[in-house]
Amino acid sequence: MFEVNKTKQKRGDFLLKKERFIKILSNLDEKNVITVNDLTEKLNVSDMTIRRDLDELASSGKLIRIHGGAQKINSTTGEEASIRDKRSINLKEKQEIAKIAANEIKDFETIFIGPGTTLELIAQYIKDVHSIRVITISVDVFQSFINENVDCELILTGGTYRKRSGTLIGTVANNTIESLKFDKAFIGVNGIKNADLMTANTEEGELQNIALNNSTTKYITADKHKLNKNDFYVFYNLTDADYLITNKNNSYETIDYYQQYVSLLTEIRRK
Repeated sequence: MFEVNKTKQKRGDFLLKKERFIKILSNLDEKNVITVNDLTEKLNVSDMTIRRDLDELASSGKLIRIHGGAQKINSTTGEEASIRDKRSINLKEKQEIAKIAANEIKDFETIFIGPGTTLELIAQYIKDVHSIRVITISVDVFQSFINENVDCELILTGGTYRKRSGTLIGTVANNTIESLKFDKAFIGVNGIKNADLMTANTEEGELQNIALNNSTTKYITADKHKLNKNDFYVFYNLTDADYLITNKNNSYETIDYYQQYVSLLTEIRRK
C-alpha cells in the first residue's frame, strides 16, 4: 500500500512540474525576459522550485538562464534570407556595429572581413587609416572597399560562388585562408546561443573558423537581434573570441549574460 501511494505521489509531482514548465515558457514567449520573482508570484511556488525549473529548462535548451531569471531563445525558421533581403533589415543596428568595427582598424594592419550585410558597411566608416591589407571571401565586402576608395591592398580569394550570400567558398577559398595570417578578423553570425556561434551554411562556417584561428585578435559582430538565436551550423565558440561587437541598447540582462563569455564592444565603450 505504501509503495502504491508513493508512486501516485511521484506521478502527481511530474504532472505539476510539466504544467509549471508550460507556464514558464508561455510567460517567456510573451515577455522575452522573466524574473524568478515574477514566476514565484504567478505560479505560487517557492523561488527554489522556480530556480530548479529554470536550470532544468536551460539544460534542455528551452531557454537561456540569466542572473535572477531567464531569457527566451529565438529560432531561425524557413529558408535563409538572401543577402539582398538582409540589407534592408535592422539597418540602424548594423550601421552602429560597422562604425565600432571600423574604429578598431589601425594603420598597416592585415584584416580579414567575413561575409554579411553588417560587414559590408565597414568600408564607409574607415577614416584616416593608411596602408592596411584587407582579405575577404565576400564579393560585396570587396566591392564596398572599391566604392569607398579605402587606402588598402585589397584581396578577394578565389572559390566557388555562393549566390545567396555573395560568398566564395570551397577548397580554393579554404586553402587560401589557411595559408594567411591576420592581425584582426571580423566575423558575422546568423545567431548566438550561449557560447555557440552559428551560421546557415557549413562551408561558410568552416571558412570563418579558419580565419578566426589564423587571426591574432578575433571580433564577432552581432546586432541585438542575433543574440539568443539559433541557426543551423555551429562554427565557433564565443569564449575563443576576443570581442563581441553588439548594440548598446541590448537589455541589461543580455549584456550581463554575454559578458561571462567575452568582452563586449558597444558605442558606449571607449579604450
